Amino acid sequence: MKRCNWKNLDRSETYKEYHDNEWGVASYGDDYLFEMLILESFHCGLSWLIILNKREAFKEAFDNFNPSIIKDYGETKVEELLSNKEIVRNEAKIRATINNALCFLKVQQEFGTFCEYIWSFTNNQIVYLEDDKIVQTNDLSDKVSKDLKKRGFKFMGSVTTYSYLEAIGIMNNHISDCIKNYKNQ
Repeated sequence: MKRCNWKNLDRSETYKEYHDNEWGVASYGDDYLFEMLILESFHCGLSWLIILNKREAFKEAFDNFNPSIIKDYGETKVEELLSNKEIVRNEAKIRATINNALCFLKVQQEFGTFCEYIWSFTNNQIVYLEDDKIVQTNDLSDKVSKDLKKRGFKFMGSVTTYSYLEAIGIMNNHISDCIKNYKNQ
């Protein structure tokens, strides 16, 4: 079976599982959308495989990715997270996660769900990769990133936002000869 040509994809079952069952799959649940927002913000500057391998530790450390709990983290919790060797211990990203939890909840209040907000950028349509052209940003990620930043989100530049949109399936960027490309289904 042929898959997208990600580095180390064939060497990691975790990576294969993610590629085959999550990446590019349209996602609509706010819990998952927030989880991926956290994980993608920690992904900045790191391999996605590092984040996937630490996913369960992140889930435990960040109270099952519950934004209602995370938004109230104080200095004691920040220090606890900074000493947790099982996650990425980056103070700026930890503080951004607390901030982003609050922003996420504000978007939910405004739109009813975060899902309604994030999918509105494509009128609830999936965007598919064209001509196997792999890029790190596009007009959509620029637009979404700009709006997220306007709403106060941190660590959600256009490159991270592009990865996020792929992760949650708004953009399905499986290459044409990948088993998961929509044309091969």
